[in-house]
Amino acid sequence: MQANSSVMVLVSCGQHPLSGRARRAESDAKALELALKLEEGLGEAPAVIFAGDPDSLAIREYLGMGVKQLDVLKVSQDADASLALADHVSARKPNIVMCGARAERGESSGMVPYLVAQSLSATVVPDVVDVLTQTETHAEVLQALSGGQRRRLRVILPAVLLASRAAPEPRQSAFTKARDGIVNVLEVAANKDELAQTWQWQASKKKPKRVKTVAASASGRDRFLAATAAPASSGGQVMNNPSPQDAAEAILVLLKKEGVI
Repeated sequence: MQANSSVMVLVSCGQHPLSGRARRAESDAKALELALKLEEGLGEAPAVIFAGDPDSLAIREYLGMGVKQLDVLKVSQDADASLALADHVSARKPNIVMCGARAERGESSGMVPYLVAQSLSATVVPDVVDVLTQTETHAEVLQALSGGQRRRLRVILPAVLLASRAAPEPRQSAFTKARDGIVNVLEVAANKDELAQTWQWQASKKKPKRVKTVAASASGRDRFLAATAAPASSGGQVMNNPSPQDAAEAILVLLKKEGVI
């Protein structure tokens, strides 16, 4: 079992949007990437925690990022993993907990980080793109804002940091590191989620586009334009002489906001 670490990363099993196969969750992988970069400055390996099936394919993908060992809280599919995670984190008492904003499968309500923060009496900071410095009592983080802007925050520890979609892309998973990584399976008490057993699950669908209404006497051309014309753009940001890095990040954020990527 890993020794207590000041930095802990919570990871989950993701789902490929097209094939549906199990994989590492992209937001959790970005959180792990931030923790690994912070490790270079602290000289201390982060503790990586996975709650779920010890045989999940996603575990080896996280190990392939350079994690030497990973703790798995063995939780059945019908149990509430958030309670097991909250109990485990509160017992270990790390200074910083990193994770994604929400899961890619299952309930994916985004409540898990807040339940963990409540058990730890910690501050929650969303949309983190970088951890600049860390001391025993404080940490300086860089937070992503709308329009590609960034804000530096000084956070009192302990804190739960949620990786932003604009955070650096996670490194590729190496086969050799994934093979040689150690998986520690921990038996934990997890209550069965009785309420979830009554739910009906179905694949999400995009909401239908609202078509602009036109008069019944309008021509076919007017009705066609109302159905196909793009909505007028609004908002935006003017950037005067930005650096190539800032300009690229602003473009990437806009493309993700519009759903292009």
